Amino acid sequence: MPKTETSKTGRTTSAAWVVIVAGVAAALHVGKLPPAIPVLREALDLTLVQAGFMLALVQLAGMLLGVVAGLLADGMGLRRGMIVGLVLLGISSAAGGLAQDATALLLLRALEGCGVLMATMPGPGLIRRIVSLEAGAEGPTPGRLNAALSLWSMYMPAGTALSLLVTPWIIGLVGWAACWWVLAALALLAAALVARALPPDAPRTAMHAGKQDAAKSDHWTARLRQTLGALGPWLLALTFGVYAAQWLTVVGFLPSAYAQAGVSVQWAGLLTAGVALINIVGNVGAGRLLQAHVPARTVLGTGFGVMAVSACVAFADWPHWLAVESATAIGVSRYLAVLLFSTVGGVIPGTLFALSVRLAPSERTVGATVGWMQQGSSAGQVLLPPLAGWLAQRVGGWHWTWALTGACALAGLVLTWAIGRQLHRQVSRPSDQSVRQPSEQGA
Repeated sequence: MPKTETSKTGRTTSAAWVVIVAGVAAALHVGKLPPAIPVLREALDLTLVQAGFMLALVQLAGMLLGVVAGLLADGMGLRRGMIVGLVLLGISSAAGGLAQDATALLLLRALEGCGVLMATMPGPGLIRRIVSLEAGAEGPTPGRLNAALSLWSMYMPAGTALSLLVTPWIIGLVGWAACWWVLAALALLAAALVARALPPDAPRTAMHAGKQDAAKSDHWTARLRQTLGALGPWLLALTFGVYAAQWLTVVGFLPSAYAQAGVSVQWAGLLTAGVALINIVGNVGAGRLLQAHVPARTVLGTGFGVMAVSACVAFADWPHWLAVESATAIGVSRYLAVLLFSTVGGVIPGTLFALSVRLAPSERTVGATVGWMQQGSSAGQVLLPPLAGWLAQRVGGWHWTWALTGACALAGLVLTWAIGRQLHRQVSRPSDQSVRQPSEQGA
C-alpha cells in the first residue's frame, strides 16, 4: 500500500475510535449513579422514590426523545450534534456537582439524559462517513462497514461497566461532587477530541442547491415521516427493545438476587460489572461474524436463542433429577450462564447498529433511525424490569424471571425473521442501493 494511502487509513481509523471513545465518555454518566445513590441519599436527603426517578431519567429521556435527538443530529450535522451533546453533558454534570438539593439534581440529571442522547445518536452515521472516506470513490466494503459499526455498539457496556468499577473509588477518595466534575471534564475533553479529529459536516444540500424541493425534503417533519413510514426502523426499534429489556432485567437485578443469596455488596457489584463488561465480546464478535459473511438473521437468531436458554439456567429452579446439591456448584453454574447470556447476547446490538445504516430510509435519516432504535431500547428497559420485580415479589423469588426474558427472546426470533425478509427485499431492489450496502451477506 502506498504511504499516502496508509497514512489516510490511519487517520480515518483514529477518527472512528474517537467517535467510540466519545460514546464511552457519554455512557460513563449512565453508570455513575448506582454506586453514588447511598452517598446521595445521605448528602441530599434523597428518598428511595427520588433515587428511582433519578435512575430512570436517562432511559425515560431515551424513550420519549430518542427520535427527536436523532432528527436534531441529522439536521444540525452529525459531528456538530455529537459535540453539542457532549458539551451539554459536561455542563450538566459540572452543575450537578454543585447541587444542594434533590430537586436540582433531578433536573440536571434530566439534562444529562438529553446530553447522552445527543452525544450518541450521531455515532453510527459518523462511523459510516469515516469508513466511506477511508474507502474513497469505490465505497466501503460491507464487511468493513459492519465491523466498524459493531464496534460502536460496545460504547454503552464499556462506559457503564467502567463507571460501575471506577466511580465508587473516586467517590471514596474525593466525594460524589468531585466525581461529577471529573466525568464532566471527560465529556468536555471528548467534545474537544471530536472537534479536532473528525472532518467538518458537509453543508446541507438545500443550502447548496437553493431549491425549495430540496429544502422541503430536508425539513425535520419530512425526515420524521420518512423514518416512521418505513418498516426497517420499526423492526430495528422493536428488536432492540426486546433485547435491552432482557439484558437490563437480568443485569439490573443481579445485585438484588446475589444479596438474597448472601453475597456481599462488594462482590455483587464486581460480579455485575463483569457481566456488563463481557457484553463487549459479543459486540465485537458481531462485526467479525458479519465480516465473515455470516447472515445477520443467523447472528441475531443465535443471540436470542442463547439468551433464552442461558436465562433459564441462571434463574429457573433446577430439577431434582440433576442431583446437584452443592450450593457453590449451583451458584457458579448460574453465574457462568449469566456470563453466556451477556456475551452471546452482545451480538444483537452489534448487528442492529450495523443494520441501521442499511435499513434507514435514506442517508439523511440514519440519525433518526438510530434515535428510534434508542426509543425502543429505552422503552424495553423502562417497562420490563418493573414487571420482573413485581413477578419476583409475587412468587417470592427470581425463579420465574426466565419466563419473561424467554417471551422477549421469542419475540426477538420473530422480529429476526422479519428483518431477514426486509433485507432480502432490499437486495432485490437495485434502486435502493444508493443509500445502502448492496451485499447479501447481511441478509
